[in-house]
Amino acid sequence: MRCLGLDLGTRTLGISISDKTNTIASVYKTIRFEEQNYNVLFEPLKEIIEKENITKLVLGLPKNMNNSLGFRAEETILFKEELEKKLNIEVVLQDERLTTIEANNYLLKSDMSRKKRKQKIDSLAANIILQTYLDKEKGKL
Repeated sequence: MRCLGLDLGTRTLGISISDKTNTIASVYKTIRFEEQNYNVLFEPLKEIIEKENITKLVLGLPKNMNNSLGFRAEETILFKEELEKKLNIEVVLQDERLTTIEANNYLLKSDMSRKKRKQKIDSLAANIILQTYLDKEKGKL
């Protein structure tokens, strides 16, 4: 029973994966796609779910800082509904405010070049989303 963490962008989907005990999240990969063409994501996600024995998806919900839901959050909720329908899997929404900034700060501290940061940022943000969820479920937060 493992979870996937997802950070949905307009052209990228960052993916992280939990260990078998759902304690630790690790970076998995980033899928790039044409702007807002979310339909191309279902098949690769289905393959990952089957290959890695995934039982739950944790999708980052981009709330506004005042806790309201904007356009991106509404798109994310629609994507969640499509994931559940097309992949027949539970999808949990996890607040993702500031995760990209946190991920960028980690990469800056590691003295990574801008080009490499751009390639890693989405999967690291997904990792933070998933780890936050796992910690919350284990009662650590």
